[in-house]
Amino acid sequence: MDFDGVAALKSGPAAIFVGMVPRLISGWIRRAETIVVMDADVKMEIEGKAPRILIVRLSAIGDCVLTVPLVHALRERIPGAHVSWIVDERSAPLLDGLPGLDELLVIPRRWHRSISSMLRIRRALLQRKFDITLDPQSLTKSGLISLLSGAPKRFCFARPVGRELGPWFGNVRIRPTQQHVVNQALQFMEFLGLQLPSSVKFELPQYPGTDAVLKFASVATGSADNFTIINVGAGWPSKYWSADRFAQVARYLGEHKSMASIVVWHGAERDMAVEVVAQSGGHAHLAPATNLQELATLSRAAHLFIGADTGPLHLASAVGTRCVGLYGPTDPAHCGPYGAKHRTVQPDSSVRLVRMRQTKANIWMQRISVDQVIAACQELLQDADAVTPCSVPLHGLKPSHARCAATASHIGHPPFAKGINP
Repeated sequence: MDFDGVAALKSGPAAIFVGMVPRLISGWIRRAETIVVMDADVKMEIEGKAPRILIVRLSAIGDCVLTVPLVHALRERIPGAHVSWIVDERSAPLLDGLPGLDELLVIPRRWHRSISSMLRIRRALLQRKFDITLDPQSLTKSGLISLLSGAPKRFCFARPVGRELGPWFGNVRIRPTQQHVVNQALQFMEFLGLQLPSSVKFELPQYPGTDAVLKFASVATGSADNFTIINVGAGWPSKYWSADRFAQVARYLGEHKSMASIVVWHGAERDMAVEVVAQSGGHAHLAPATNLQELATLSRAAHLFIGADTGPLHLASAVGTRCVGLYGPTDPAHCGPYGAKHRTVQPDSSVRLVRMRQTKANIWMQRISVDQVIAACQELLQDADAVTPCSVPLHGLKPSHARCAATASHIGHPPFAKGINP
């Protein structure tokens, strides 16, 4: 097309039509959803049966951690079920050896960019003959995996919790009434005709070969368990807190609580971690590079964890460590550390929370003061009651008939590296 033709397309009637296409497609998708949607009226009765269930939570690390209670709940209520989980390779190490999981299926991060990869994934999933998929992610990629599985019942979340094309790929869409990510995932239980679990279990594996990081902590801090972990990292630019403020908190804990801090980092965050250590007055120590399993082992030993709303924060919470979560552009009522033995710090209530990944000003996090974080730390450290590792009471959900949670058993799942790997 010549220059004049391009200009006409941009300015003439054709431009109006082109601009309407996304709206037309979106409207068609929403109408299609209303035709096939089977939300609150559809419930299955699978208790006492042995269905083959696929959990589709591909990423991110924190969301994968917050989905773990669903595995334990399914194992408690339907012990004869075959429960698999499909995840991308970045989060897979955390789930390797997860009690209650029969099979962990691992796919490459960019599987969706290759038709041959999608075909291989489809063949592998069809061979397993899943009856049900549960998609707490409910986004385009997770929804596509559910569709590729061939499962006759594909549970996902309706909008607005489900987003992008995710709800379109499911055929049983539920509208969760709960706000927290953990409770929303557990609501799948109700639509499977199952009782809610008697407690929420965050039982992660013990990871072999990770003891070296404990030796480092003991030598650096002079204690095997009386230390704080400070995580300077954040998944979004809008979630970063400043290095000098983390350093002030580390200095306070060292001077007033005789508690050294270990600063953990990932990739390019090392420079910020070094800055925190340099400004801490000798009360903070730079952690070596750690993988997810090593970070879980280190967090399990720590007395306190401080960090923004990221995967490491939820990992520390899951292994039973007291957590102080710093929340700016996200809502702790939706994705805060689960349970009562944690504290979240937010900007002044007059600041409206907006879920934004990118912001140079970073106004939400910068309105969190050092004094606020120190106060939250003091509150947790003064509480004599220990955090109950792995299991916490249900918050906001009431099981129909409470009973003791069954001990999750590890049913021979293969090493994650042997999962689906197109």
